[in-house]
Amino acid sequence: MVNGILNIYKEKGWTSHDVVARLRGIVGQKKIGHTGTLDPDAEGVLPVCLGRATKVCDLLTDKDKIYEAVLLLGKTTDTQDITGTVLSERSLGGVTEDRVLDCIRNFIGEYDQIPPMYSALKVGGKKLYELAREGKTVERKSRRVIIRDIRVEEICLPRIRMEVECSKGTYIRTLCHDIGKKLGVGGCMESLLRTRVGRFRLEESLRLADTEKYVKSGNLSQILLPLDSVFSDLRQVILKDEAVALGYNGNPFYLKHVMHQPDGTDLAEEQKDSAAGPEEGERFRVYDGAHRFIGIYRYEGKHRQFRIEKMFLDPDGIVS
Repeated sequence: MVNGILNIYKEKGWTSHDVVARLRGIVGQKKIGHTGTLDPDAEGVLPVCLGRATKVCDLLTDKDKIYEAVLLLGKTTDTQDITGTVLSERSLGGVTEDRVLDCIRNFIGEYDQIPPMYSALKVGGKKLYELAREGKTVERKSRRVIIRDIRVEEICLPRIRMEVECSKGTYIRTLCHDIGKKLGVGGCMESLLRTRVGRFRLEESLRLADTEKYVKSGNLSQILLPLDSVFSDLRQVILKDEAVALGYNGNPFYLKHVMHQPDGTDLAEEQKDSAAGPEEGERFRVYDGAHRFIGIYRYEGKHRQFRIEKMFLDPDGIVS
């Protein structure tokens, strides 16, 4: 079985499900999952997990994301993007660049967003877009989302090109709709490109056709990222031989069970220096002496103890 993560560039016209189905055929295995739906007309980064790496799908879905979007003012649609049925069109009289910038800045931070009817969220066991296609509209509860930043790159009214950094669960087309509504002229999303999901960047992504070439040439390993790469922002610890069984079984272990880190530092010694030692609640990547990834542990300072948070070990003690 192939285990790891592929940074796929989802092309326009493909659903996220289409990408997974195509990869199953390319790689020749069923255990594959994507990490967050992109609309068919959207493009960009779609991390896809294979084999044991499917354990991190939910963790990647939780990562902040960055998008490049074009907002078209003066037009509202039932899908909140340019592909939908036009519901209204208005002139932009009185809308200036300064007004647009002030309005957009007000969306930075937390705000309550109502998910669009044309979305994959389920109500009563049925996806909202299925209900919408039946001509039904149901009440949706607002959700608190976080807009970390909006960088306006170009204003050429009625279009605004902007880069949005946001939390999970944010609908960029709803953001476009809400900005247009706040300006009093309406708006919809004209295009969307996802440029980053966590550590996965657009410039490192590969189209399906390119991925297939690597598979056919027997070089898939060159583009397959190990599942622990998702946690590259966490410090790592290596268990001493006598404590490896504790890690393999998901049991707690102590600072005395940890070897020197690869950079030569010693966590047990660092503990004497509160500024450098492990912090309360700090999460670590844990490995055995052969540098096989065991899982993610969280440090409890009171007991100088590490406790399992998520295990990635396979039944034989060998991980990807």
